Amino acid sequence: MFNWKSTYDAFHATYPGQERQPVIGITGNFGDKGCELAEGYFESVLRAGATPVVLPPTEDRDALVNMLDRIDGLLLSGGGDLNPLYLGEQPIPALHSINARRDLSELLLTRLAFDRQLPILGICRGCQMLAAALGGTICQDLATQWEPTGALLKHSQDLDRAYASHSITMSDNSLIATIMGASELAVNSFHHQAVREAGPHLRISALAPDGVIEAVESSEHKSIIGVQWHPECFCLRGDETMMPLFRWLRDEAASYAEARHVHRRVLTLDSHCDTPMFFDQGIHFDQRDPRILVDLHKMSEGGLDASIMVAYIPQGPCTPEGHATATAYADSQLKRVQQMVEEIARQAEGGPLPIAIARTPADLYRLKAEGTRAIMLGIENGYAIGRDLSLVSHFAELGIVYMTLCHNGNNDICGSARPREGETLMGITDFGADVIREMNRLGIMVDLSHASERSFFDAIDISSTPIVCSHSSSRALCDHPRNLTDDQLRALAACGGVAQVTFYNGFLRADGQASILDAVAHLHHMIDVAGIEHVGIGTDFDGDGGVPGLASASELINLTRRLLREHYSEADLRLIWGGNFLRVMQQVQEAAHTKQ
Repeated sequence: MFNWKSTYDAFHATYPGQERQPVIGITGNFGDKGCELAEGYFESVLRAGATPVVLPPTEDRDALVNMLDRIDGLLLSGGGDLNPLYLGEQPIPALHSINARRDLSELLLTRLAFDRQLPILGICRGCQMLAAALGGTICQDLATQWEPTGALLKHSQDLDRAYASHSITMSDNSLIATIMGASELAVNSFHHQAVREAGPHLRISALAPDGVIEAVESSEHKSIIGVQWHPECFCLRGDETMMPLFRWLRDEAASYAEARHVHRRVLTLDSHCDTPMFFDQGIHFDQRDPRILVDLHKMSEGGLDASIMVAYIPQGPCTPEGHATATAYADSQLKRVQQMVEEIARQAEGGPLPIAIARTPADLYRLKAEGTRAIMLGIENGYAIGRDLSLVSHFAELGIVYMTLCHNGNNDICGSARPREGETLMGITDFGADVIREMNRLGIMVDLSHASERSFFDAIDISSTPIVCSHSSSRALCDHPRNLTDDQLRALAACGGVAQVTFYNGFLRADGQASILDAVAHLHHMIDVAGIEHVGIGTDFDGDGGVPGLASASELINLTRRLLREHYSEADLRLIWGGNFLRVMQQVQEAAHTKQ
C-alpha cells in the first residue's frame, strides 16, 4: 500500500518518448502561510495536457525575467482586490482586502509577458490585472460604482464555486466564443470588482445580463484572454465545460514554444527599418525606448537577430546644393549608427557585446552564434550620391549592403513609383545605369523598392547580379504603385532576386485597416507567385511600418507562430527569415570580389 518504489519503477518501465509539454506559469496567491494556490488552477492545466509551475510574487528583476524565459504561457490567478493607487485612484469605502505582496509583482509580470508575446489567460482578479497592466481601468466595487443596463446581478455568489450561477453572452466572432463553441455560457462568479474599461490593447468579448464585463481578449490578434468567472473550479467535480479555455492556453503555449525554438535555430533578419532617423532625438537603443519600434529589448523579445538600418534621405531638389545636403545627411545617419554601437560596446566593459555592425552574411551567422544582435547598414534613396559616382565607393567603405535607388519622387538615377507633381514616369537614366554597374562592382545590392515599373525592369536588364526589393508587398492584394505586380514578382524570381514583404498599413490594405492577417496574406501570395526562395521580411519599422499583431520588433515572433500554424516548415522559415536575402547578398558580394 505504501510501496512508493513500485511507482518509481513504473516511471522507468518504458522509455519516456512523449513530446515535451508546454509549461504554464501560474501566479501564486499569498496568504498567512506564504505562497499558495487553489487546486483547480493546476489541476485544470494538468488535465489540459500542460505542465503547471507556480510563480511566487516577487519584484526582483532577474527573477521575473528568468521566470518568463522558462515558461510558454501565463495564467493569472484570482485573489484579493487590486490596490487602486496603482491605477491613479484613491480607495473607496467598499474596497476589500488588498494583497500588497502581489500587485506590483503581477503588474510587472503581466506587462513583461505582454512585451514577450506570451499567451496569457487571466481569471477573475487576473482578468482585472490584464486590464490594469495594459492601460484599462477597474471598477473598485460593482455595488457602488457600476451603472448597469438593468438590475445588478449578484456577482459574489454563495453557491458552491464548482457550479454556475448566471449566464453571459459572448460577442459574435470573438475568440472566446470560438473556443467555447457557443454564444451563451453559464458561469460562476465570486467577485465584487470588474473591468470598467478594457484599454487600448484589449476588447470586450462577453457581458453579463446587467452589462458587467465578463471577458476581454486581445484586440491585436494576440493570444490573450481574461475571464471574470472561475473556470478552474468546474473540473474538480468532473465538469468539462470550461476545459476548452485551458486547452486553448495549452495549444497557444505549445505554439509559442515551437516558435521560440525556431528562432533559436534560424537566423532572423529584417531587411529594412528606418530607426536611424530618430537617433538625433536622444534615443536609448539599449533600453526599451517607447519612441522607436526597434531597439535591443524589442529585438530580444521578438526573436529578431539582425536588422538592416537605413539612412533614409527624403527627396529634395536635384541641385548641387540639394545633393550636398543629402550626402551630408546620409553620412551623419550612418555615423550615428556606428557611434551608437560603439557606445553600447563601451558600456559592456569587456563583457559579451549586445550588438555589433555586420557587413557580410558570415558576420551575421557568427554574431548569432555568439549571442550578439546585429545591424547592417543601407541607404534609402540614391539621392544621397547626387550625380557623383565616386560616392558609391564612399558609402561602400562605410559598410552599406544595399542602396534603394530612389524614394518618393524621381532623382538623377531613376524614376519613382510615386513621382512628384510635374514629374513623369521614367526608368533608369544613363547615369543610373553607371550607378548600378558601380554597385555591382563594389558588391552593393541594388534595391528597387519605391522605383517605377520601368525602372524595375530596366535595372534587371542592367544589373549583372540579382536585384532586391527590400520592403515591398503585393499589388494584386493592395493596388498601390509602391507594391509589386505579379509580373514583377515573376521577373524578380527569374533573375534570382528577392522581394521582402513590408508591414506598412497602406501597402497591405487599401482601406488602411491592415493587421498581421493581411501581412500573412501578402506573404502567401508572393510565395505562390515567385516561389518560397524569393520572398522575405522587410518591416519598414520606424518608417511608418507596423500593424496590429506586428507593431514592433517585439511582435515578430507572432509572424512565425502564424506561419507554423499554417504548416510552413523550419526550412521554409529559414528562407523567409533571411536565408533568401542573404543568398543574394552573398552572391552580390562574391561577384564583386571576383571582379576585383
